[in-house]
Amino acid sequence: MGEYSKALSLYERSLEIQKIALPPNHPDFAGSYNNIGSVNYSMGEYSKALSSYERSLEIQKIALPPNHPDLAFSYEAIGLVYYSMGEYSKALSSYERSLEIQKIALPPNHPDFAGSYNNIGSVYYRMGKSSKALSSYERSLEIQKIALPPNHPDFAGSYLNIGSVYYSMGESFKALSSYERSLEMQKIALRPNHPDLASSYGNIGMVYHTVGEYSKALSSHERSLEIQKIALRPNHPDLASSYLNIGSAYHSMGEYSKALSSYERSLEIQKIALPPNHPGLASSYFIIGSVYYSMGEYSKALSNYEKTQEIWKKSLPPTHPRIAEVKRNIEIVKKKI
Repeated sequence: MGEYSKALSLYERSLEIQKIALPPNHPDFAGSYNNIGSVNYSMGEYSKALSSYERSLEIQKIALPPNHPDLAFSYEAIGLVYYSMGEYSKALSSYERSLEIQKIALPPNHPDFAGSYNNIGSVYYRMGKSSKALSSYERSLEIQKIALPPNHPDFAGSYLNIGSVYYSMGESFKALSSYERSLEMQKIALRPNHPDLASSYGNIGMVYHTVGEYSKALSSHERSLEIQKIALRPNHPDLASSYLNIGSAYHSMGEYSKALSSYERSLEIQKIALPPNHPGLASSYFIIGSVYYSMGEYSKALSNYEKTQEIWKKSLPPTHPRIAEVKRNIEIVKKKI
């Protein structure tokens, strides 16, 4: 964060000098506002980033011809901020405007088109419009196949995105095929213990779990965890997710002691990584309670369900269905004690 602050200070100082030395709306101002926006975005200051990117775009509209490629970059940057803010309709509008300009300014099948279709696909995916997301992601992949060399790292991202859409559509075997293709590309393009490989093994494990292949799911999640232990700091939140996934595989296989051990390790990491009343902690207590219930350890099940209820009452709206769910579980367990 310190490096970002230094960069921001330098960019802002440069802008001050430009304001003295250059006429209003000089094209160089656009570059300065863009740089300031990029740093603010990297710092998570999305409102400030948006303001800077929009100021850059205003200047470009005055200084550049209507369909100059730099305008496309600005609309893309604005779209990215809106996407990060969860303003998906505005993000989509900005990304589509960027694509319109690219279609005029760039040759057909230019690599930048792949990025634009990918961005549009990501918005549709977040909006739950799976078929439109899939269409955009596949268009992006088509362009990459024309514009990029075989085994370019960008292919891995495209297959990953396509796999995620198929998974959300319940097309588990198509998802698995895409995830495995993505992993193949990553193995060629990335170092052996790159964190992205861990994510891919995790995705593959998730699909295997969905189709009831619990041993294969377990193997994939354990491989993911091995890589994470090398690539990530101890107690990184992603480790908690892997232990949770491993526990889930054991749970589904009826190996309750092993499931419990993994779930509790996940919870230990969450306690370090998350705030005290984070809903994720409640979910872990709930799952641990369910394992104890399956083992006939009803007092321990009750204790975990009550911890779940306490957190959810603080972190979720009163009418949330999960609050009713844990209340029912508590009532059932109390009858067993």
